[in-house]
Amino acid sequence: MVKISPSVLTADFLELSDALRQMEAAGADLLHLDVMDGVFVPNLSFGMPVIESIKKHTRLPLDVHLMIDRPHRYIEDFAKAADWLGFHLEAGSPVEETLRRIRELGCKSTLTIKPGTPAEAVFPYLRFCDMVLVMSVEPGFGGQKFMPSALEKLRALRAECSRQSLSVELEVDGGINAQTAPLAAAAGATVLVAGSFLFSAGDMGATVRQLQQL
Repeated sequence: MVKISPSVLTADFLELSDALRQMEAAGADLLHLDVMDGVFVPNLSFGMPVIESIKKHTRLPLDVHLMIDRPHRYIEDFAKAADWLGFHLEAGSPVEETLRRIRELGCKSTLTIKPGTPAEAVFPYLRFCDMVLVMSVEPGFGGQKFMPSALEKLRALRAECSRQSLSVELEVDGGINAQTAPLAAAAGATVLVAGSFLFSAGDMGATVRQLQQL
């Protein structure tokens, strides 16, 4: 069964504690936290103060996705609250060194790629990854349409993990819904990030179970 990581960015931040309880009750496995700096991506979100507050009010592991320029400069700070900590291959940090440092700080490491980056770019770093995140939309904004090109990347990554005898979670983020979730899972995804689809549902618990069963 795939894991579901709801995107907190979609929640109403004035009602965030209620949203956290709702996601827990719905059976979410992780909480996906998108950190955007307005430089690496054309949007701003939140930083450590919000993440630290979320950490105090949930039992769910925090899946922190750094969409920031040269993220290695801030790994120590985010590792204090993150359980899974990821950054973009394209963001200007030394990739192997940063992945190793994330693990040294006690977090599970995630390497993320944008839609324009081929899966093969990740292959040299797979042994340093606990998870690879394939973006199925351009990072920066929610509610975008799923890009089918992500499916071939997931298949290629799953095959390469098998070839290297590695156990790596494959996460996909962007446009996940009842139609795209089974396609992503069939291609090798083990973690689905869902935002608009979950928060627009009348019954989040039923929707999470639907995604897990698909």
